[in-house]
Amino acid sequence: MIRRRSTPWIHKWSRPAIATIAGFGILNTGYLTYEKLTGSTPVCTTPENVKGCVDVLSSPWATVLGQPLPVFGLLAYMGMLILALAPLALNAGENHKSQKQLENLTWWLLFVGAIAMSVFSGYLMYVLAFQLKALCPYCIASALFALTMLVLTVMGRDWEDIGQLLFTAVIVAMVTLIGTLGVYSQVNPSGNITESTDGKPTAITFTPKEQPNPDFGWEITTKSGAAEIALAQHLVKSGAKEYVAYWCPHCHEQKLLFGKEAYQIINDNSKVECAGDSPNGKPELCKAAKIEGFPTWIINGKSYSGVQTLEELGKITGYTGPKNFKYFR
Repeated sequence: MIRRRSTPWIHKWSRPAIATIAGFGILNTGYLTYEKLTGSTPVCTTPENVKGCVDVLSSPWATVLGQPLPVFGLLAYMGMLILALAPLALNAGENHKSQKQLENLTWWLLFVGAIAMSVFSGYLMYVLAFQLKALCPYCIASALFALTMLVLTVMGRDWEDIGQLLFTAVIVAMVTLIGTLGVYSQVNPSGNITESTDGKPTAITFTPKEQPNPDFGWEITTKSGAAEIALAQHLVKSGAKEYVAYWCPHCHEQKLLFGKEAYQIINDNSKVECAGDSPNGKPELCKAAKIEGFPTWIINGKSYSGVQTLEELGKITGYTGPKNFKYFR
């Protein structure tokens, strides 16, 4: 009598486990996508004097091809969920051969997806630790989700050709890393901003290299275009108020997005300085407005914390003028 070998538990439950983790990833990135698109601030608790989620999600690395990074994470997790559950939805009794083919195909796609997500997440963890020097629980959770799905994908079935598996892993990892570096090639962590010569928007970021001036903070080194000036004028007319502190680097990043000429309009009409040691400081107004972080925009009675892209400010206030903005982050 030949005893049939029992199926290892990891092989039996790997697909449901991958689907479950992908579900958590969907909740994680879906929440961040909603917060980003609505201009809200995600719930995030970090130790004092440590950069947090708002700093990470408003950094240049949080935008890919002009779209919020969580959107791409959401799509990736949805794809992994579909691939994990697809063979389980097919009735094996009706078409065993088709199910086997679908299982093999989806296992390879799951493996490729898990490798790509893990490499991309690894790069973002490097940025988080060494460039931003921040703590983002959502980002760390997403990286752990990707790595766990990769482990489950590798251990979740009997791979017949280990050599082909390793070869595929190396190729996918290299392509993902090269693509990632290419996508972020415009991000300049030094803070030095070079004007684009091809008419495309320029990525901005800012790292202080000198102490701020209590009168104005740091000098604005970007130049405004017609779109930035038109938006600034529109914000003033709509009654938008920006609450800042001269020593806040993120407040300066907001200024860089507008450019010198456009921000002068904001500065003269809509800016409220919250630092008490500034000659222009009006901390009592900031306290009355219940400002907890900088910069904060109050538009139509609603508060928007963190650096806002010009597109977001335009969307919030119903701006219909030119939108060929020169800078993004």
